[in-house]
Parts: sequence; structure tokens; C-alpha cells
Amino acid sequence: MKIGIAADHAGFEQKQQVVDLLTDAGYEVIDYGAHTYDATDDYPDIIVPLGRAVANGDVDRGIAVCGSGVGVSVAANKIPGVRAALITESYSAHQGVEHDDMNLICLGGRVIGQALIWELVQAFIKAKYDGGERFQRRLDKVIALEKNK
Repeated sequence: MKIGIAADHAGFEQKQQVVDLLTDAGYEVIDYGAHTYDATDDYPDIIVPLGRAVANGDVDRGIAVCGSGVGVSVAANKIPGVRAALITESYSAHQGVEHDDMNLICLGGRVIGQALIWELVQAFIKAKYDGGERFQRRLDKVIALEKNK
């Protein structure tokens, strides 16, 4: 599985740790930035390359980290094809994939600790979309909303 990851300054340290953990676990990781710590960077600039990679299928899943996780979630969901959610507990980390085909997890580097971040990332990347009729019906409706239908 190929995983993309991005973070602004508020999630920079956590991103670096997740990259190391994912790499050690055998995943291919594409780091979309920030590549250096810059306290003045802006999360929309960081999330766009990751979001586009997720939407285009260049990566299988995406992970985004900012201070609260809210900013990257809002910005990511503006990119057609991205289904991002701010996640703070493990049930939603896997259920979002299983029922809603979530393809990008958003995390708050200033509000949850590194151990929980890793737990959420593992639940997210190990989950598989159920694809059952009712879940696909709902997903099709979400995709139609995105296309203004």
C-alpha cells in the first residue's frame, strides 16, 4: 500500500514520526511536505498536493496533520475525489473507511498524542471498504453531491 502524508508546522514533528513508523512497518510512504519546519506555512498549501494525489490514485490513502486537524479536513474536502475526516478515536478511523470509503485521515497534532496518532493511522490503513449495497448507495449520493447533481 502506498500512503501519502502531509503536515503544516503544527503537525510537522508528528508527521516525521509517522513516516518513520510506516516505513518501518513496510509501507511505501510519499511525503508531500512540509519538508522543513516553517512556523509561517499554511495548511491549504500543504494539503493540496496530498489531496490531489489521493484523488488521482497516485497514493492509496492519505494522512494529514495540522494543529487541530480541522483545517486540513476542511481544505482536503474541497478537492474532488477526496473523502477526508477529522478522526480522534479508533472506531471512526476504521469505520470511516469500511462504510464511507474515507481515503484521507486528518489528525490534530496539538490535541492528540503520538501513541494515539499511531493507533488511528493503523486502524485507518488496515481497514477495507465494505462495498455493500447500502454503503455504495450512500457513497454514490456523496459523489453526486460533489458533482452538483
